[in-house]
Amino acid sequence: MHINGSTSASRHPAISNRYTDARNRNRLCWWPKMATSPVSVEAPKRYTLISSGMAVVWAIAVAKLVFHVYFNNRYGYFRDEFDYISCGDHLQWGYVDQPPLIPFLTHISRAVLGDSLRAIRFIPALASSLLVVQAAVVARELGGRRYALVLTALCVALAPQYLSNGGLLSTNILEPNLWLGCAYFVILAIKRNDPRYWIGFGIVAGLGMEEKYTIAVFGLGVVVGLLVTEQRRTFLRPWIWLGGLAAFVIFLPNLLWNLHYDWPFLQLIRAIRAEGRDVILGPLPFFSQQLLVVNPFAAPVWLSGLFALLFWRPLRPYRALGWAYLVSYLVIFLQHGKNYYLAPVYPMLFAAGAVAIDAALGEFPSRRAWFKPVIAAVVVVSGAYLSPIVVPVFSPERFLAYAKTLPFKLPVNEHSHARAALPQWYSDQFGWKEIADETAVAWNRIPQDERSDCGIFAQDYGQAGAIDFFGRREGLPGAMSGDRTYWIWGPRGYSGNCMIVLDDRKEVLEGYWNQVEFIGRSAPNPYALEQQIPVFLCNGKKFDSWANVWPHLKRWR
Repeated sequence: MHINGSTSASRHPAISNRYTDARNRNRLCWWPKMATSPVSVEAPKRYTLISSGMAVVWAIAVAKLVFHVYFNNRYGYFRDEFDYISCGDHLQWGYVDQPPLIPFLTHISRAVLGDSLRAIRFIPALASSLLVVQAAVVARELGGRRYALVLTALCVALAPQYLSNGGLLSTNILEPNLWLGCAYFVILAIKRNDPRYWIGFGIVAGLGMEEKYTIAVFGLGVVVGLLVTEQRRTFLRPWIWLGGLAAFVIFLPNLLWNLHYDWPFLQLIRAIRAEGRDVILGPLPFFSQQLLVVNPFAAPVWLSGLFALLFWRPLRPYRALGWAYLVSYLVIFLQHGKNYYLAPVYPMLFAAGAVAIDAALGEFPSRRAWFKPVIAAVVVVSGAYLSPIVVPVFSPERFLAYAKTLPFKLPVNEHSHARAALPQWYSDQFGWKEIADETAVAWNRIPQDERSDCGIFAQDYGQAGAIDFFGRREGLPGAMSGDRTYWIWGPRGYSGNCMIVLDDRKEVLEGYWNQVEFIGRSAPNPYALEQQIPVFLCNGKKFDSWANVWPHLKRWR
């Protein structure tokens, strides 16, 4: 059978819109210049798990999971992990700084696995490992053969941001999976000419909105991409609108929660920007950090993927995804997003790039065969070299020595992080137990008959969450704070006549209480971002009620 038509669909039937025979999709030469000559199509073959390359992909994913589980307890609990644990203890449809999905999963995980570091970080490790398989499946749907699948898996498995995602509980852990899930359903809807897949897109997007709002940026990018390409006809059929309705219905509970509390997430964003907390990157630094977060040595792969989605004829039906990246990049940059906000999109580009590279090298099977192992080796070696940046394979002392060997400075996302010896994602894993211990010293000074009306007030969610987590073993009550969702949880019925206050100044506290006793400071830790936090025991209130003071304690930053 020979194909020599004039349209892209006839030249490349395996990647036409309809995919009438999906079994043939991997049997064609893919490189664009072959489109001018007849392409021989072999009889369909049945691919096994091993011959397709998926066995290797699964092996990489399992190795990644084992790697994370082994190293995930090397340091301590991360600041934000206390927030998710505390929010998981107060299940509701939303929180000031996040939707409800991660606290809900944290609640379930703790109930099943417990509170150890490996336990609370098992879901992140599992999600990051499954992302490897997801990306390879997308590469396969784009027509990738065995090498493309394996190269995709290696790029995703060893990218610094996805290594980081697998090592810490955060709202980033499911983002790449959900963004890639949306891209997957876009590919299926186009490839199989079945608009019902837009329902799947909507369901995944809705779940994404319950995990982190930035998936809306990718959704906007997909919409723009569809409108500026030949896929705009998608909007003439009801399925994409039904997908949008599905996303809205799933997101609705959190939307109503935000409405009820006067849009706290937007208030928080405005407060952060007004304070000037975040480091704002210019065009070149922002792009250079995009290279860094997913391994600069793997950049040729994802850049090839972007080029292929936008210009390569075999992937022309999926140009909307290339546009989705460009729109997402532009929106996040213009909104001064952090360097990792765009990271969820790169597995899609790795998949497309691996397919294009495999096709290009397949054009010269003998003369350039050595390129394939070299490219894979570069990804593996560079990924291994960069992995200590985000995975605690070294002690803090050895990490500081290792960091001096890097040819670049590690990025700083917030101005306050620059004062720490370690990068913030490491330094915020130290010092929390010391804060809870010093708070317990103050608590033990209080007579037993006065403890029922004595509360603990911390300045931020990290301090409050650490007291909630470590303090329960010492019999401490739940902490209060004016920071984020802690403020919404309110004054807890305390009169305010007795209060343990952290991280404040004695002269300020004496304006609220008659007796202010300095208890001490949390033990110093050379690697902690928060250390030597002062603790005060305050008695004899000067105000009428703690409930009346509470509205003035709101501090969202």
